[in-house]
Amino acid sequence: MIISHKIDDFLFTIFPKLTGGGNSLIINTLEEYYKYGPYKPKVTIQGDWVTIEINIEAISSQQDDYRKTVELCEQGNYQEAKPILQKLIQQNPTNSEYHRILGQIMSDEGDQDKAIDCLIDALRWDSKNGYALLLMGNIFIKFKKDVFTAMKYYDQSLAVNPNDIITLNNIGGNLMQQGRTDEGKIYFNKALEIDPNYPNSHLAISLVLETEGKLLESFDSAITTLKVCKSKDGFYNNALSHTIEVAKKIIESEDISKTINHYKHKLEFDCDKLIDITVDDEISTAAKFEFAENYNREKHIVKYKSTYKAVEHLVMHELVHLDLATQARKVNSNVLFVSNQQNNKLFNERIQEDLNRLQEIGIPEENIVKFANGMFDGLNRQIYNTPIDLFIEDFLFNEFELLRPYQFISLFTLLKEGINAVTDKNIIELAPKEIVSKSKIYNLVNAIQFKELFGVDLINEFQSSDNEVVTASKLYAEYLDYKDVKSPADEYKLIQNWADTLDLNHQFELKDENSYHSKTSSVDSILDEIEKDPYGINTPDPAKEKLQEAFLKNQEEIGTNMAVVMFMVDALEYFQDKSKEEIKEIAMEIAMQGTQGFNPESKNYRISKIKGKQFSGYHILAYYYVSWALAIPEMLAELGMPFENEYKIANTLYQPKK
Repeated sequence: MIISHKIDDFLFTIFPKLTGGGNSLIINTLEEYYKYGPYKPKVTIQGDWVTIEINIEAISSQQDDYRKTVELCEQGNYQEAKPILQKLIQQNPTNSEYHRILGQIMSDEGDQDKAIDCLIDALRWDSKNGYALLLMGNIFIKFKKDVFTAMKYYDQSLAVNPNDIITLNNIGGNLMQQGRTDEGKIYFNKALEIDPNYPNSHLAISLVLETEGKLLESFDSAITTLKVCKSKDGFYNNALSHTIEVAKKIIESEDISKTINHYKHKLEFDCDKLIDITVDDEISTAAKFEFAENYNREKHIVKYKSTYKAVEHLVMHELVHLDLATQARKVNSNVLFVSNQQNNKLFNERIQEDLNRLQEIGIPEENIVKFANGMFDGLNRQIYNTPIDLFIEDFLFNEFELLRPYQFISLFTLLKEGINAVTDKNIIELAPKEIVSKSKIYNLVNAIQFKELFGVDLINEFQSSDNEVVTASKLYAEYLDYKDVKSPADEYKLIQNWADTLDLNHQFELKDENSYHSKTSSVDSILDEIEKDPYGINTPDPAKEKLQEAFLKNQEEIGTNMAVVMFMVDALEYFQDKSKEEIKEIAMEIAMQGTQGFNPESKNYRISKIKGKQFSGYHILAYYYVSWALAIPEMLAELGMPFENEYKIANTLYQPKK
């Protein structure tokens, strides 16, 4: 096939790049334009005409073999590829790319001298074969340890393709492997000047910074790498592993206590109260905040588990909870998240069919109660925490650079736990689908922010439906509307808005803090109320309070109740051979019944764990007190039962069985 163009204004119209150029520009431009894969046309100029000869016959007869050769090389099957390639070279020895591929095979097989010979042939037929030039540079720097010669080929490669970021990154990587990191960085930075979103160069710079001991800068480059990755491929997984390792190195080597103490002292000044930060490995969560006002203390307390990964982040997280509450208090807008037995009852009514299903498959009633309460409490924690946590994590990320590696490891761990909670087969089989779905949506909101902050995409791991992802994205978009223009207490608007959107507003109430404290004393701060009092023991209930008030008045009048003493002896005897966990289960069952109040005159109470026994009012109250005294002594005072004297007497009368 022959194509001819007259060299005139029309040629410059259809090929504007040729305007003002000489014959060399015309030949090079048309060679590139009419090239088909590795097959270049023959371009000649005679007088006012330029002729392009395209060897259609060679292309049609050789391209299938060429493609097959490339596929075999990609699979590492060089033994099958070489004969085909050598046949192609015999048919068309002028094709530079055939020689280049054969040189690549020889290099991969370890014969660098034969590789060089093949690449020299490739460059003799096309001195601008960029990949041949690059490979020659790689061979001389890696295997010949000849940096001077390697740079000649590298420079020529860049002269041919000055904007080829792959070449730039490759050169930088090879220089770095030879210990010439400063020179390598120059090429990585050149690549990023051309394409700021090229992940390979960001990761390379992170690796260089790590070797230089600049771990924080290395971590920053590592998360940038994750943010610009276009797919979760092998490179992405390597980048993620590197990011985790750098974060762990920082955690092991950096002391963040000064950052925590500085922020703590600032908050102490703002809220006019001291703050204690203490280890408590007995708490149910990794960290928790106890507001002084809710414990009648002079100090706020942050408690944390010493064994939790990067727990320093969670300590700071809890301190920001105080910061946000303090800001809201200054404008009299702070609210409490209150959830009581009535809310729990509504929750159980909505999932009653699912609870019946569990009963039908033979799960014990007490286990069903525990499971239902666990779902209720867990969902409430998500309802309350998720919107606030978004503001907290954004604040921590932007204000405390040294904390970022801790934040990264901590949030990554928490999200992985969340993924397990909503994808575990046992949970999915037992839990109501609606509850799992709502929990997934809240988890997805956190995952969306984590991807935005650190570039790690865990969204698909939640195995969510399209609708759940869309809903979570809408909730996150609403958060973004508030983020940059946030006013004190705006986070509470999101709590309510999202609960309304997800039809979860029956789970709780948001109550003005000042009004609430003027009417009743809070058991604990916001979420602690949920965690500490899941059975509604201290939840205000007019009917219960009236009955309890009458009972306590009667108790004051009769003094020590010997009936209660004897019932307590009976309880101590019954519990003697029981484990603490068994006693605790009974204590919780009685507590559930106690949410409606006990009538001392009644004789119709039963405890499912104690078969064949009927209890009077005083009898079950005695078991109530003793079970908590034995299994949950730290919460005994919360029951508000005036049986301390009776319990002391009962212990003197009780004779353990031998």
